[in-house]
Amino acid sequence: MKLLTFLILAFSFGQIANAQSNLSATVRAQLIKDWKLTKVLTNEYLNTMPSDKYGFKASDSIRSFAQQMLHLAQVTAAMVSHGTGEERLFARATNLEQRPTAQTKDSVLYYVNTSYDYAIRAIQKFDMSKLDEKVKVRNMEETRLGWLLKAFDHQTHHRGQTAIYIRLAGLRPPTWVE
Repeated sequence: MKLLTFLILAFSFGQIANAQSNLSATVRAQLIKDWKLTKVLTNEYLNTMPSDKYGFKASDSIRSFAQQMLHLAQVTAAMVSHGTGEERLFARATNLEQRPTAQTKDSVLYYVNTSYDYAIRAIQKFDMSKLDEKVKVRNMEETRLGWLLKAFDHQTHHRGQTAIYIRLAGLRPPTWVE
């Protein structure tokens, strides 16, 4: 009877481990799929705005189009770093949105695409069994999954803000792509 109980328990634990492995693979695949898609959509926004309008501000008190996109890149990469434990992409002291040389269309495209590529690679390498680990940054504590979700939400928020910039420049923002 002990052997039968042992075999049932071993089988059950094997099934649970297999289910966890399948779930981890599903979560990773979905995250990567979504990051790749949002990279394409953000590039549509970046390419819709003419080069000479990257310094455009909807109001004097807010970021320019270039600064919005540089902020998107820098903070998103920082949050992905918190979530995956990968070395930070841009140095903490580096403030891309304040660098005049970073605000050209070519530079913005470079930094934004570098940040998306970083996110995708970091998620591909990440040990998904650590998604529920807590990571504290300054006064904010989140799970690693929480940081990855915040990173995705953050870039969506700032890309969405730039739709107004594009409209005020007399253009039409890109539509959703799948």
